[in-house]
Amino acid sequence: MAYRDLRDFVGRLEREGELKRISTEVDPVLEITEITDRVTKSGGPALLFERPKSSTVPLVINLLGSERRMNLALEVDRLDDVADRVRAFLNIQTPQGFLDKVKMLPKLAELGSFFPKTVKSGPCKEIIRKDRFSLAEFPILKCWPQDGGRYITWPMVITKNPETGKRNVGCYRMQVFDERTTGMHWQTQKHGAEHFRSARARAGSGKMEVAVAIGSDPATALSGILPIPPDLDEFMFSGFLRKDAVELVPCETVDLEVPANAEIVLEGYVDLGELRTEGPFGDHTGFYSLEGEYPVFHVTCLTHRKEPLYLTTLVGRPPQEDFYMGHAIERIFLPVMKMQFPEIVDVAMPAEGIFQNLMIVAIRKSYPGHARKIMSAIWSLGQAMFTKVIIVVDHDVNVQSPSEVVWKALCAIDPQRDVELVLGPVDTLEHASRLQDFGSKMGVDATRKWPSEGFTRRWPDEILMDAATKARVDALWKTMGLELPRSR
Repeated sequence: MAYRDLRDFVGRLEREGELKRISTEVDPVLEITEITDRVTKSGGPALLFERPKSSTVPLVINLLGSERRMNLALEVDRLDDVADRVRAFLNIQTPQGFLDKVKMLPKLAELGSFFPKTVKSGPCKEIIRKDRFSLAEFPILKCWPQDGGRYITWPMVITKNPETGKRNVGCYRMQVFDERTTGMHWQTQKHGAEHFRSARARAGSGKMEVAVAIGSDPATALSGILPIPPDLDEFMFSGFLRKDAVELVPCETVDLEVPANAEIVLEGYVDLGELRTEGPFGDHTGFYSLEGEYPVFHVTCLTHRKEPLYLTTLVGRPPQEDFYMGHAIERIFLPVMKMQFPEIVDVAMPAEGIFQNLMIVAIRKSYPGHARKIMSAIWSLGQAMFTKVIIVVDHDVNVQSPSEVVWKALCAIDPQRDVELVLGPVDTLEHASRLQDFGSKMGVDATRKWPSEGFTRRWPDEILMDAATKARVDALWKTMGLELPRSR
């Protein structure tokens, strides 16, 4: 049974011993960050701050900051269970006969149940305020000392493509400028930024409607983070994850729909001719992203539950909560990548690689230059195009083991021969690139080299003990009084 809303999931975490209530008054300016950072890095629980300073609204953070809580959020025993469901749907074949068509009916019915459905009203409209409201009522974090201000860090930002009318849900940080305006950090390559540019190109001036939902059941809250194709509705995929349709309600003042179970909804617009300096912001890279000019979001209506919870997250030097979100995305979308490129065996994005800096890919190599083909393929895939370094290894390398990757990759490369440098788009948050949004990327072919790739020497075997000797030592082990593992 899908979680009804955010508080339903919070209750589950509390029953599972995965949430700690904090009754001490704590300041959202820096103090909550320092507490959360220590808790996350020590593998601690989700936190519910009951008395944030200067606000009557409780704050919940680190909700998904462990693999166990991520599994609880998606109601699975392991993330690969979700990947298996994705794989099953990807494997649907065109029915060849009547019996095949009959067999497909349950699967098609299940697919249909995931589409979002519109309802007349919902808990997010228990309170409707078109005047006399302020963003200062909420315990919005100032995360790090050099931040430009307080930031909403886990919004579901909802816009429509002005040409097609299709909805997009994105997660973009929002710096609070005053009681009713924020920045809208639409990075150049994000769909929200594309909608903004398209609206400006069509109209030249005017307003673009935006709605922002904060706090929902975990699968819906993740909707703006998932790297799904632009033609796929994020709320539909959230319905797939939660195995139940996301209920949406129409906004009060803009022609958009938001999750009915949201805790807080901000309705408003961005002025197509207005930009304002936003930043700095302590980002997921572990460094501050610097100031830039971004659109301004004007809040014209606020709706919320009678006693809302404020959901937020923290980014900074890894690992943080966003690593566990990214790891879940890596596992869930691996079948999609493998469907496009069946030679891929596994993929890993270590926490220290902060998503865009490092991807390790194991492939079943079939022909000369295969590793370089995979590099080019990954650099052509959606958000994966930002990957700064791609390391391609053979199928028998465990990419989930950093020590094994470092050992085997470094032993497999001749740097001049195996490193490829290319130019292309980079993440806006990439501070080391020569220009914003444009720079270089590196691919490393760490596979075994073949004669057909110009390697004429014999590739050496890996050192392994023979099975007979290991068996004899296993039998002797109990006579030696050692407490080491029996075998390797």
